[in-house]
Amino acid sequence: MDITKLTIKEARTLLDTKQISAVELTNMYIGRIKSLDNKIDAYLSVSEDSALEQAKVAQKLIDDGKSTLLCGIPLSIKDNICIEGTKTTCASKMLEDFVAPYTATAVSKLHADNAVILGKTNLDEFAMGGSTENSAFKQTKNPFDLTRVPGGSSGGSAASVAASLALGSLGSDTGGSVRQPAAFCGVVGMKPTYGLVSRYGLVAFASSFDQIGPIGKTVEDCAIILDSISGQDPKDGTSLNYKSDLSYRCSVSGDIKGFKIGLPKEYLTEGLNSEVKASLYKSIETLEKLGATVEEFSIPSVKHAIAAYYLMSSAEASSNLSRYDGVKYGYRADNCKSFQELIGRSRAEGFGTEVKRRILLGTYALASGYYDAYYKKALKLRTLISQGFEEAFTKYDVVLHPTTPETAFKLGQNTDNPLTMYLADIYTVAANIAGLPSISIPCGYDLNGLPIGLSFTGKSLGERELFRAAGSFEADFSNNIRVPTI
Repeated sequence: MDITKLTIKEARTLLDTKQISAVELTNMYIGRIKSLDNKIDAYLSVSEDSALEQAKVAQKLIDDGKSTLLCGIPLSIKDNICIEGTKTTCASKMLEDFVAPYTATAVSKLHADNAVILGKTNLDEFAMGGSTENSAFKQTKNPFDLTRVPGGSSGGSAASVAASLALGSLGSDTGGSVRQPAAFCGVVGMKPTYGLVSRYGLVAFASSFDQIGPIGKTVEDCAIILDSISGQDPKDGTSLNYKSDLSYRCSVSGDIKGFKIGLPKEYLTEGLNSEVKASLYKSIETLEKLGATVEEFSIPSVKHAIAAYYLMSSAEASSNLSRYDGVKYGYRADNCKSFQELIGRSRAEGFGTEVKRRILLGTYALASGYYDAYYKKALKLRTLISQGFEEAFTKYDVVLHPTTPETAFKLGQNTDNPLTMYLADIYTVAANIAGLPSISIPCGYDLNGLPIGLSFTGKSLGERELFRAAGSFEADFSNNIRVPTI
């Protein structure tokens, strides 16, 4: 069996027809992790014993005819999502030895569906970064080219799926952290509507932006995972009281004849790589061939989205990360002579450079005398951007745009240039600012064979339209999909 081309849907068929057992499938992925992850470095920890126990339970349910779509399916989890009794490090020295005392709701729902959790994946420290180079423990590599980044901050999750070290994964998306690495690694990544998936158990970066989302090899795989993890949660005050009548999976197979798709002119910037732009316009031809209408329109406020996002998210980060003081839990500096020294040294030694940068930026933006000049203006921009999308969705079913301005860059290429790194999120942050669903799918490859991502963004709770548009495009493009040779 070639597991490099295996999808959740196909694995489900193999399990249900008894062509393979859940334990055998899990062992295949554990074996592949053992043989290949020393090259990729996608995982921070692998839970071999518990994964095999979960697989045995799943197989009993399969044998009894009681399986769900995810029963016995091996998945990975980003290491800022809590699982009781396992380390949740956020790839930071600050939480290097922290063992979660509870399980995130999204993971609990996967457990309820008897999915098999293989382990926790690498990320940029506290999900702050776009390359997974900011981890305190290791640098994850892109499976298509080991000299390049996998994107971030969910780079470990995207790489684990692209390299077939898991059948699917959960990541977190604060400004594109599921979709950008999905684009770099040639897989599908989806950010749901804010509040559709509970944030309980997700370590906070920027609470009004953070959202757990699925990564899979296909649009349908992402829909299957979203069906499992979505739903209201009383443990999360921002969780939406919304229940879909039909599964998201049912939306994937619909056609897009008569679909109206908008392309924001502001996303056709000078910084857009020529090969990415060519792939975008080739994708538009495909969508029009499938019966959709694509036209350019304008959302003037989105040109300020990247500045507004980094001000607001950093302000929230400076507040959220104040809990790491060396007292309650996490890293504690030794031989401190005062309370102030304990806090100062614990944070100085426990946090990495990028986390410190964002805390400083956020604290500055919230400081007296600067709040009105920076943070308050960013909040006003958030309203304008949200209104711009609301108006767009009175005309269009979905909005189309590139996922990233370029393909995966070299390891170390942008580490000393944070502004260039931040601009990699230029097309993704607006969806988080407005709380909208967005999905990235492969749409081509550059001359170096690196994947190019195409994104669809929808109205609030418009996941059905996204899956329909992305699924239709994917069905036409599927014969062109490549898998990395490692």
